[in-house]
Amino acid sequence: MKDTRNSDDSLEKAIALAGEAIRGARSIVVLTGSGVSAESAIPTFREAHEALVDDEGNTMSALWAEFDPQTLATPEAFDRDPEMVTRWYDWRRLKCLEAEPNQGHLALAEIERRTRDRGGAFTLLTQNVDGLHQRAGSGRVIELHGSIMSWRCSRTGRRTEIPGDAFETYPPLHPETGDPLRPGVVWFGEALPPDAIDTAMHTLASCDLFVSIGTSSVVYPAAGFIHLAREAGARTIEVNPDATPISGAIDIALRGKSGEVLPVLVEKLGS
Repeated sequence: MKDTRNSDDSLEKAIALAGEAIRGARSIVVLTGSGVSAESAIPTFREAHEALVDDEGNTMSALWAEFDPQTLATPEAFDRDPEMVTRWYDWRRLKCLEAEPNQGHLALAEIERRTRDRGGAFTLLTQNVDGLHQRAGSGRVIELHGSIMSWRCSRTGRRTEIPGDAFETYPPLHPETGDPLRPGVVWFGEALPPDAIDTAMHTLASCDLFVSIGTSSVVYPAAGFIHLAREAGARTIEVNPDATPISGAIDIALRGKSGEVLPVLVEKLGS
């Protein structure tokens, strides 16, 4: 398949082609990654550790500097030091709550609405854990890596409501089981939610348009979704400022940030 790369003067043509593909699709599957959240100023692991503060308001950068932030995202790290891991994730949770959906989130919700209004199917698979797609109005969101907004009992897996403000204890305890709560995200070494993967596989096998947005396309299994879609005969679109490992396998490349490109794409769809 041809990779339609953009120069400044070809982006408009590529957006027009993408609009035609969306209008003509019966079943659309969209995959989003951290690039979409980054446009809402959601901090990465490494950005987050620079701003964490302790109970006295002192910076904890010196403490976090001793760790590779990714080592905090494991079941073993939680077992070893649940307070540290909980403080880390609670801070990130609060940052996500402070953030607002950006124009890319809102445009995707509008594309879903229009697709459904004409009788089409639309599924949004996201690697993000911040809940911004739902807050933007997207209805069918499959969270491949779980959600930082949903916490569960570390022993039984039972989920519970959590406050909108900071936790009072680290870690907080499940109100019924009395066991520590852990974030509902997928940590390194853990399997992705079976229901999410089953839904992804089912929709990819039947879609006729696959759109990859703001993802580096290096983390599996999501990085392989485009190939499953192509096997099903789907056309493919990539929205990303830079080329990625899947760029050679796409039909239409929209080189730009999702918050800039997708609203223009929505305009091309018409009313």
